[in-house]
Amino acid sequence: MAKYIVKRVAMGIFSVFIVATLTFFIMNLVPGGPFVAEKSISKAAQQALAEKYGLDKPLGVQYLNYMNSLIHGDMGLSLKQRGRTVNQIIFSKLPVSARTAGLAVVVALCVGIPLGCLSAYNRGKWADNLIIVFATCGIAIPSFISSVVLLYTFGMNLKLLPTVGLNEPAAYIMPVTALAIYPTAYITRLMRSSLLDVMGQDYMRTARAKGVSSVKILFKHALRNAILPVITYVGPMLAGLMTGSFVVEKIFSIPGLGRDFVSAITNRDYMMIMGTTILLATLVIVANVVVDILYKIIDPRIKLK
Repeated sequence: MAKYIVKRVAMGIFSVFIVATLTFFIMNLVPGGPFVAEKSISKAAQQALAEKYGLDKPLGVQYLNYMNSLIHGDMGLSLKQRGRTVNQIIFSKLPVSARTAGLAVVVALCVGIPLGCLSAYNRGKWADNLIIVFATCGIAIPSFISSVVLLYTFGMNLKLLPTVGLNEPAAYIMPVTALAIYPTAYITRLMRSSLLDVMGQDYMRTARAKGVSSVKILFKHALRNAILPVITYVGPMLAGLMTGSFVVEKIFSIPGLGRDFVSAITNRDYMMIMGTTILLATLVIVANVVVDILYKIIDPRIKLK
């Protein structure tokens, strides 16, 4: 286990290096610059800002300076939020985004797993068909469309829920629901398929032949094996929710990292874009390692290489 973790950490560091390198050069290949769009600033002022942030230096020198700062945990100064570092912005806004995405993960798991079990247990019946329709629609509808529909229906039309910010517990309902719809639907289908596959195994038929009740078979034998694919999906789900929350945060005016990231793209704040991208890549890598370890704990037969 320890050898595997060390290996994955080393691979993770290398992956972050690749992501940082690609992001840096892609940002610098985009035509124009971060200060070109600011027409109120003279060319002399733009040149002064470029010198201040080191953007007037050769690209290779900029890259080496950035990587050196990154190794020391410094993601640089924001080019648009003057006087603030990328570290300050990210770590002040990340808890808001993480809380929203975390609640969506809990909702997706707590709703998707039971729905998948219910669908598999009632295969071919009306409940199964209804759940399949929900899962299909949930997967097909993007989170930004769900956000707009929820905002218009429950916020602007019925006026039942707050539409802006996260100033009260009720304000979490719409953004968390919008984020959770897709992963809930996906987990439902994944759980249904996995459970049906497990229930069709020889040892399950043997248990039924011995007179073991269906409920006991489901919870004691089938569920533990059927849930493994869902655990594998948790890592990608977390990554998807963190990136998906960017648009949702913009729609609901949530003061999270996503809103700043979208603004950074619009305003060409290279340092903010690179810092956020590197952070997300790191979170995905860590989540995948944790998922692999949980996979091993739940099923000791799995060998981590």
